[in-house]
Amino acid sequence: MSNWLVIASIAQFIFGTSALADKFLLREPSLNPVRYTFWIGVLGLAALLLIPFGLIPSSLTTLLLALAAGAVFIFQMYFYFLALSKGEASTILLFIGALSPIATLVFSALLIDSTLRPYQFIAFLLLIAGGWVLFLVGRSPIRKAVFLPAVASAILFGLSTTLTKAVFLETNFVTGFMAIKLGAALMVFLALLSPALRRDIAVSESGVTPKNRLYYLGNRAYAGGGSILINYAILLGAPALVDATYSLQFIVLFLGGWLLLKERFRGLVLLGKITAVVIVGLGILWLTVGDYLSATAPNPSRPVTWGITFSQKFSSDFGMDWKRNYDAILDDLKPSRLRLVAYWDIIEPSREQFNFADLDYQMEKAQSRNVGVILAAGQKTPRWPECHGPDWTMQLEPAKRQEAFETFLKRVVERYRTNTSLIYWQVENEPFLPFGECPTISAEMLEREIALVRSLDSAHPIIVTDSGELSLWYRAAKRGDLFGTTMYRRTHSNTFGQLDYHLPPEFFRIKEKTVRMLLGNTDKRFIVIELAAEPWLKKQLYETTPEEQLKVFDLPFFQDTVSYAKATGFDEYYFWGAEWWYWMKETQHHPEFWEYAKTLF
Repeated sequence: MSNWLVIASIAQFIFGTSALADKFLLREPSLNPVRYTFWIGVLGLAALLLIPFGLIPSSLTTLLLALAAGAVFIFQMYFYFLALSKGEASTILLFIGALSPIATLVFSALLIDSTLRPYQFIAFLLLIAGGWVLFLVGRSPIRKAVFLPAVASAILFGLSTTLTKAVFLETNFVTGFMAIKLGAALMVFLALLSPALRRDIAVSESGVTPKNRLYYLGNRAYAGGGSILINYAILLGAPALVDATYSLQFIVLFLGGWLLLKERFRGLVLLGKITAVVIVGLGILWLTVGDYLSATAPNPSRPVTWGITFSQKFSSDFGMDWKRNYDAILDDLKPSRLRLVAYWDIIEPSREQFNFADLDYQMEKAQSRNVGVILAAGQKTPRWPECHGPDWTMQLEPAKRQEAFETFLKRVVERYRTNTSLIYWQVENEPFLPFGECPTISAEMLEREIALVRSLDSAHPIIVTDSGELSLWYRAAKRGDLFGTTMYRRTHSNTFGQLDYHLPPEFFRIKEKTVRMLLGNTDKRFIVIELAAEPWLKKQLYETTPEEQLKVFDLPFFQDTVSYAKATGFDEYYFWGAEWWYWMKETQHHPEFWEYAKTLF
């Protein structure tokens, strides 16, 4: 939780309990709004005690602005107490608390150009929504005699908060706070020029005991502590958000009204108040998480490793020479990392008849150029139809098919475990995602395959992958030495058509941190194994035209995808689409994707 939010929460607790005391005290005839406001201004002079803690010279403009802020504060407090003296404490406070943040948001935008970030605005809406729910489910509507002073108080509250922030932008906290309180004191002393106001301030009716006056002064001192805290929160945070925390006073008023004022809530009223508590709680949680993610946002200039997934099958599907495509990736794009695929049907087209020539070519070329390789092997591997089992396996019983695959996997591991370009094994591809023309890969099957690879090669870590948007990651992440997520921003569904995932980059960061917490492992690496950088259409790309493709994925979207990916905070990404870039460059006169990719590597 941000410092400003902690401080504002404490201040709102103080204000809430002080408001309960105000309601008791204002029942006394001598404690009228004018008198109450006057002593608030006078007691504000206690801020002079802060002089030794950091008073600095400030411009005349800043001082005049602070005096104006103090004067507005006094008017706001007068209307606040005027409304409070005429109505129910909880109703008045909820109405002002629901309205004043909106006023603060408007004044902040107009006067100091202060706007909220998207996550802050969502939190703001939740906080004020809680306040409005509370107000709307109240037992009694706001009366006409109360409405105008309450609205005036809310509007002036917003103006006062905004002017206070403007002062703190020009000077330090001690100087600004003291000058604002001095402005408030000057305003109430000016009230003494009016005979009528002097009488209201000086009146002392019967029945008011010294003990009541002592309670009054003590409550003002107590609220003064809250005032210092809320002003410091304004210094640290956005004025509209600080004001929106006013909803937190409800918890105090809810409990205090029930215990002290004997207010009782039943039925829809009780349900509404509980609902409001939940909404406010969600707002605080959303704000806390958002602030945390903002404070821990990745450095956009941090070192990032960009790699490429290469599929000889996909390249051949475009009618290209896959070797030329592969060599161009190595020699022209020059990535430092590759993900290659051990396709079962290519390597073992007939049972026990292995042909590693194509994969040998890829691994040896990578080794000669010191390119690190993730080698994916599984019954489910990259590119449609996801499962690439040989035809001869289709008639096997599941157990026999699994046995045949493990024989194949053993041969792959034994062949490439000493290749110096190998950095990780990838066992299966998104094994828990029901996608593609594939049999189910069970957790037991996956664990057997992982155990087999580890028994044959303990030197290289194993990566297990899963969908970035459609899975929870935990099942895959706990089984691998490191975890790889996919990252797709625009896809196609046979049911819904073209889909955009409007997920903020923070979605992936929250997901990663949550899974790390569940795993109890803060050291496990998380990488993006599949960063979509090609169109996804209803048909395969080699079955569509460039015109159709560019409607879905053009160069600006590619560039935006790279920026989005970097904002998610990972440090290693493998592009999905290099075969398409090459095809667009070589045969379709669209080299822009290939040329942009060169700037990344």
